[in-house]
Amino acid sequence: MQLLPEPVRRLAAWCAVILLVAGVAYIGIQLCVALRLAVVPVLLALLGTALLLPLHRWLVRVKVNRSVAAGLTCAAVLAVVGGAVYIVTAALVGTWDQILASLRRSVRVLADHFGATGTSLGDLADDALDLLGRFGGTAASGVISGVGLVTQALGMAVLALLLVFFFLRDSHRAAGALRSLVPRGSTETVEAMARRAFEGVEGFMRGTTVVALIDAVCITVGLLILGVPGAVGLGALVFIGAYVPYLGAFVSGAVAVLVALADRGLAIALWALGVVLLVQGLEGNVFQPMVQSRTVRMHPAVVLIALTAGASVAGIVGVLLAVPVTAAALGVADVLRTRYESSAGPPPEPSAEPSADT
Repeated sequence: MQLLPEPVRRLAAWCAVILLVAGVAYIGIQLCVALRLAVVPVLLALLGTALLLPLHRWLVRVKVNRSVAAGLTCAAVLAVVGGAVYIVTAALVGTWDQILASLRRSVRVLADHFGATGTSLGDLADDALDLLGRFGGTAASGVISGVGLVTQALGMAVLALLLVFFFLRDSHRAAGALRSLVPRGSTETVEAMARRAFEGVEGFMRGTTVVALIDAVCITVGLLILGVPGAVGLGALVFIGAYVPYLGAFVSGAVAVLVALADRGLAIALWALGVVLLVQGLEGNVFQPMVQSRTVRMHPAVVLIALTAGASVAGIVGVLLAVPVTAAALGVADVLRTRYESSAGPPPEPSAEPSADT
């Protein structure tokens, strides 16, 4: 090894470190995938705790018992999420046939503008809509046959909600529990890493909540002005969907446009699409940079890479968890870098050599 030049030895050392870290990370990811029925609820509960902890702290400050405060917080979130999902689901189920009919009429109107090719384009639209209807029936039968998967998802959701309750109630004991599990020499470093990771997740959730609230209010006002039914429920769906970067905004916006198309026609649907695109454009270029720069400093390219990696590992759950997990990892890396630089200290001053005259 001594025969190799110094740069080559350093490169080999860094390659060994990278391979070791990648191997440990890969094994950790595979363990998480194998134990996903327990790991996913814990991660979702940590996200919920980071989001709801300020409300729980406020309730405790006004002399509410910690257990009662945790229960009230979980009940409030369950009521908001359940109410929004119920309103939107009822709106879609009640207007699904109307949505298909509106889509068929809209495509035929567009086909009439193509002259001689209108017939073939109209036939193509009819075939596509019939396929969409058959796909809806197939999806419905698939949901009915996949009762086990639905039960599993509900079980994970209930477990996550229970964990949120316990995490909120016992949040004041987290530091002491962590100290009891870590060797004495590493207590300060591990505690700083855990605190910084949780601050990163908390900052992401807080910033996302602010941006989601702005989006939901703006889109709700726009839909109310356009007279779209269920505007408040659609705004609540926009608020919930904002916690899934990019994908949530697309799905919630598409639902709002479909409801507008079904009830108010193509013109109002296009106006609704314009409102959604305008609000999403303001979010990506104005709201999110302003808010997230104060909470979590992450470049959009890092967010996209994290989303792609999360989707490839765990699907939609990976998309939901990718950004907060990345924020926590960046927080831990920042603590390690700061402590390494402080322990290394400044480089020594070069000693003054005696001159030849002395």
